[in-house]
Amino acid sequence: MYRGRFAPSPTGPLHAGSLVTALASWLDARAHKGQWLVRIEDVDTPRCVPGVDQTILAQLAAVGLYPDEAPLYQSQRGAAYQSALDQLVAQGLAFPCSCTRQDIAQALAAGGLVRQRHGELVYPGTCRHGLQGRNARAWRFLAENSLQKIPFQQQTRGLYAIYSIAPQILHWADRRLGAQNQNVSQTVGDFVLKRADGLWAYQLAVVVDDAAQGITDVIRGADLLDNTARQIMLQQALGLAQPQYLHTPLVLGAQGEKLSKQNGALAIETGCPVAVLQQAGAVLGLAASPNAETPAEWLQQAVPQWADQHLKIRA
Repeated sequence: MYRGRFAPSPTGPLHAGSLVTALASWLDARAHKGQWLVRIEDVDTPRCVPGVDQTILAQLAAVGLYPDEAPLYQSQRGAAYQSALDQLVAQGLAFPCSCTRQDIAQALAAGGLVRQRHGELVYPGTCRHGLQGRNARAWRFLAENSLQKIPFQQQTRGLYAIYSIAPQILHWADRRLGAQNQNVSQTVGDFVLKRADGLWAYQLAVVVDDAAQGITDVIRGADLLDNTARQIMLQQALGLAQPQYLHTPLVLGAQGEKLSKQNGALAIETGCPVAVLQQAGAVLGLAASPNAETPAEWLQQAVPQWADQHLKIRA
């Protein structure tokens, strides 16, 4: 059975861009006569705002988007993430790392490599074969006693990272954008699984949760396309099923920037829910539904439109 999800972070209310993603994921689930879930991605607890999860759920309900199951909260899933990390460590695929971002930048510069503007700080592999750096001995103790807090080196990259298996080029098909590929070792390098502050990294958490919830299709914004190869790599390493992916168009601000909570995107106003849905639907290429008076009527008319554009034959 088809199972999709919308996974907001409770760092602020939904804005126009996040509503587009929510609507697309709901429409895709309904077009496939499947289930639609909501996951509250509150793993980065310092950035989460108390009560915003309920605000988000209320905003979704106001426009007629109701999940088929109770929301799952990542902050309650630490044991599952630890189990996945333990598996990767036992396979020799993950390792502790004591490098700071400054250490990585200096190592890259020493090798004649220049970070591209807005590009990833590609990890040079410093700690792959044993902890290095200024606090290696203390870090080794902390890595072996993971319940302890890390009181130093707050800028340190991560407590654990995973090997990017070089020179593997990952290939996948995006349902909207077509054939994709990425060489993770060249564009990202080894990436963090558990952060230096003890929090779980997004890449590991989302892969573990998609598998646990049986997610078959991931519908999300195009700004997350670059994460897909890393997540497929983790799925393969952990022996998990790979969902199908569809990345939706972004909603841009007046200066052409992606709308986000970080740049002050305004929360959606749900006083006129049909108008809000109409605006989100236009971004997704859906025709107007002028005779719809309620969110339920608008959504009912939108499902077949989405199906015409995106429905796929499922094996």
